[in-house]
Amino acid sequence: MAELGLVVGTAGNVSVRLNSENGCELMAVTPSGKSYDSLTQDNVVVTDFEVEPVEGDLPPSSESLLHVGIYQRRPDVRAIVHTHAIYSSVLAVSGIDLPPVIDEVVVYVGGAIEVSRYGFPGTPELADNVCDALGVNKAAFIANHGAVTVGETLEEALSICLLVERASQIYIMARSLGQVTPIPTEFVAAETAIYRMKNPQIGAVGSW
Repeated sequence: MAELGLVVGTAGNVSVRLNSENGCELMAVTPSGKSYDSLTQDNVVVTDFEVEPVEGDLPPSSESLLHVGIYQRRPDVRAIVHTHAIYSSVLAVSGIDLPPVIDEVVVYVGGAIEVSRYGFPGTPELADNVCDALGVNKAAFIANHGAVTVGETLEEALSICLLVERASQIYIMARSLGQVTPIPTEFVAAETAIYRMKNPQIGAVGSW
């Protein structure tokens, strides 16, 4: 994530849902204030969904409540990547949703990527607002902050993060030329159906 330029220094965070232990939901999450160029596997923190440390000596990410909120709202999600990538952040700061302008955004992300309502970093309010913007999709913009992507694996969540950043760049550049042509509605519907077919487990989360 850092090598790809999606974060700088200690910004952003990553987590993975772990198998529950004695009925207790757990996640592994990157620590707070630890630079990625010195981060090791041993620095990763395991917490419960109250963000109480179970394993690890460092404090968990300051955005741990965001991760917990997504896991609780979306049982299908197993991994989360939160970045401060430039073009995604431009849309987040501008309050501009990313419409379905390239096919992959619908097929792999689920459709338009929404900007959440503002919430102060690290708060339950931010987590709730981001979950509302995420809905049944796999990406959302965090107002005045950055982006978050989800998946069944870390590899998928990171891949979607790269796709969202690329699509954001394309959209911003197209707007600068004064002409953005969205995908026709009937084809968005067809591609949404493909997304549903590829992700049947999300159907249990809520209505499409």
